[in-house]
Amino acid sequence: MFNRTTLVILCIALAGGLGLLAAQTFFAGGSGTARPDLQVVQLYPQPREIPDFALQQSDGTQLLPGELAGHWTVVFIGFTHCPDVCPMTLTHLAQAQRQWEALPEATRPRVLFVSVDPERDTPERLGDYAHAFHRDTLAATADVPSLERFARSLSMVFAKVPLDRDAPDGAYTIDHSASLAVLDPQGRVAGVVSGSVLNAETPRPDAVAADLLRLTAEHRP
Repeated sequence: MFNRTTLVILCIALAGGLGLLAAQTFFAGGSGTARPDLQVVQLYPQPREIPDFALQQSDGTQLLPGELAGHWTVVFIGFTHCPDVCPMTLTHLAQAQRQWEALPEATRPRVLFVSVDPERDTPERLGDYAHAFHRDTLAATADVPSLERFARSLSMVFAKVPLDRDAPDGAYTIDHSASLAVLDPQGRVAGVVSGSVLNAETPRPDAVAADLLRLTAEHRP
C-alpha cells in the first residue's frame, strides 16, 4: 500500500508528465508559436492572466501583480536548502542577467525566485541566498496556500516530503517543478524556457539572455 509521501511524489510526477505532454502537443500543433529568432523561449499563442497574488519580498515589501509590469520576467520556484536544481538554475540565470545589466532598470528583464519553503526561508535568508547569485534577482515567498495558488497559475507544483527514518526528527525536503515560466510586460504568463537544468538540454545562459534581450527590444514603451 502506498503511503502519503509516495502518493504525493506520484502525483507530482504525473502532473509533470502531463504538463510536458501538453507542452509538446501545444507547440507541435502548428499554432505558430515557434519563432525561429528565439532559441529557448517558447511563447504561447495567447498569454494568460495570473490571478491576484501577494508575495512577501526579501526587503519586507509586498510583490503584487502590477509591480511586474513593464518587464519580461523569468520565474522559478524552489527553496534555499535545495541541493542541486535551485543553485544550478540560479547560476545559469545569473550568467544571463549579467548580459543585460546595461539595459535601463525600467525595462531590464527580471528574474523572480519564489521560495516554496516558508517554514525555513525567512525573507532575510531568502534575500541573502538569491542575491548571492545576482544582486538584481527578486526573491519572495508567502504562506503555503498562497504559494500553491501562485504555483498553479504558472502550471507548477510543489510538495513537502519527509526525509527517511535515519534523518533527524522533522527533517524534510521539497519536491518542486524545475521549469521556468516567462511573464510578459503585462505580467501575464506568456511562455516557458525550454530544456531542463538536469540534462543535456540545459538552456545556455547566452541563449536565455539573447531571447530576453530580443523580446525586451520588441516591447519598448
